[in-house]
Amino acid sequence: MKLLSNFAALALLIGSAAMPATIAAQADTEIGGQKVVTISRKAVSTTRPEFTSITLAPGRGMEVIQITANFPGKGNINVLASPDLAGAKQMLDVKDDDFGDFGYRLGAAFLVPYPNRIRGTLSADKKTLSTTWQGHTLTLPANNSGKLPTAEKHAMHGLILKAKTEDVKVSRISGGEKVTGTIHAGNFGGHWLSSTDLDIAITLTADSVDASIVAHNVGKEAEPIAIGWHPYFNLPSGDRTQVRIHIPGENYAHVDNYDNVFPTGQLSPVGGTQYDLRADNGAPLGKNFYDDNWSKIDWKDSAATVKVIDPAAKYGVAIEGLSPEIKTIQMYAPPTQKFVAIEHQYNFADPFNTKLWKAQGANFDTGMVTLKPGATTHWHVRLKVFIP
Repeated sequence: MKLLSNFAALALLIGSAAMPATIAAQADTEIGGQKVVTISRKAVSTTRPEFTSITLAPGRGMEVIQITANFPGKGNINVLASPDLAGAKQMLDVKDDDFGDFGYRLGAAFLVPYPNRIRGTLSADKKTLSTTWQGHTLTLPANNSGKLPTAEKHAMHGLILKAKTEDVKVSRISGGEKVTGTIHAGNFGGHWLSSTDLDIAITLTADSVDASIVAHNVGKEAEPIAIGWHPYFNLPSGDRTQVRIHIPGENYAHVDNYDNVFPTGQLSPVGGTQYDLRADNGAPLGKNFYDDNWSKIDWKDSAATVKVIDPAAKYGVAIEGLSPEIKTIQMYAPPTQKFVAIEHQYNFADPFNTKLWKAQGANFDTGMVTLKPGATTHWHVRLKVFIP
């Protein structure tokens, strides 16, 4: 959710020609020590938008680097705000830190076993923090903090940002293509309980892009798991003020400030505030800053659907959360940038902080799934593009 100051300078490639049908590894490009994979198809409709390609980095937790869609009369448009492949490689292989934090500053990184922020007791060297879950101590990387002198270091966005993906395969499916792979995460580098395998699948058809993760507890202990991702959606017109956002959440979470962005434990109805984005055609971003979390989601047709609508570009993308375990939606949208990050995630921020959330009731569900040995949990989000 915190973006590099120089991100805006990275060019977004818009308007390139439609790609030929192919499934291929990018033989000349590696990120994270593994070949980048692109699946693509040629657009055929002259009246409606179609997805045309997805580029993935298996060496970086199967991160989605870019998605393109063809809009009739406009050609291919980048769905994600992300640098080109050379720029992504520079950020992820050259400029990145040991933890892999640059992974959630472009494209769409997957966040497991926790999206968002976790607070805890900081170690003497300020490199790790400890928190507890059901009597177990978890020691996590203290990999993030705000910019102010008062900022508190905390853990953020999971433990697979530099994970390698094994058994990467590409295959034809009905109407499109599919990339699959497995991350044998184990105990996430010693930071987690039990042992976990993550099966990841990304599919491309004309009508949709599907991203899914199935987490398997292959160990001998119960463990907490939450899943999400961090896609930066492109605003093709470049005019952020007139972009409209629809989020079907009835409550928003209060935060201490927009530097730490720590929840206070208070939830309030969105009515009458800038957080009320429930109208079907959304509300304009204007000059509002957002780094906020919505809950009490209104599911329609078995989906928690967010819409990013860019009227000036006659462009829209719908982000459909399809897993019932998705309890909250985070949006990061700074007014100085031409993107909006929409994050369908299981959990509220700081989910292990029982004292923080006690105001919501003793049995308040912060979204962490308890995964027993042999059990699985499935996160699934679908993208669709449309002309508003």
